[in-house]
Amino acid sequence: MITSMFQKVMNNIWPMLVVFIVAIALIRFFYLQTHRERFCLHKELSYLFAIIYIWLLFEILTMTELNSTGGMNLVPFSEILRYKVGTKMFNYNVLGNIIIFLPFGYLVGEYVNPKKIWPILITTFVTSLAIEFVQLQIGRSFDIDDILLNVVGGLLGYLIYIGLSAISRHLPDFFKSDLFYNILWILVILLFGIYIFGYWGVIFK
Repeated sequence: MITSMFQKVMNNIWPMLVVFIVAIALIRFFYLQTHRERFCLHKELSYLFAIIYIWLLFEILTMTELNSTGGMNLVPFSEILRYKVGTKMFNYNVLGNIIIFLPFGYLVGEYVNPKKIWPILITTFVTSLAIEFVQLQIGRSFDIDDILLNVVGGLLGYLIYIGLSAISRHLPDFFKSDLFYNILWILVILLFGIYIFGYWGVIFK
């Protein structure tokens, strides 16, 4: 579901993504050097991940499965209730729209750290609304249910952020240190690299 969409998008944009990452990394490196700011690996990787995620979110939701029919659904839950739980269409259209916005809610929560939930609701709603509007302009449909599901995903991502933050406050100091987060990020990158090279190895074999 999400994996297939990600792979499809990566096949189309990986050359530009490589150039983009190199350019952003160099700009950030010289910014830190010029302003004599401390380099922290996990923070820099978090910023880079956030930028790449927003880009990939746009690519996934505006470049996959384009159609010429368009259309507009303004009746809440009418599309959601069409799909039987557990079917491929339910997983793709319902769970997919929730899962793809989980990182969004988490990242907004981490960056803004709001005292109330309204900033998460407004940011997720307006962003999803903008995506649906763009989809309508490029031949896809505008669906209010997609917006509702995206908002649910954003809220769940924010709740994950709240939960992990609460847990981290009770952990030993080492698990809250920069060293621990640096190691964690390196492991994530290694696993992701193994996945990517394994996938491309199959494609180009």
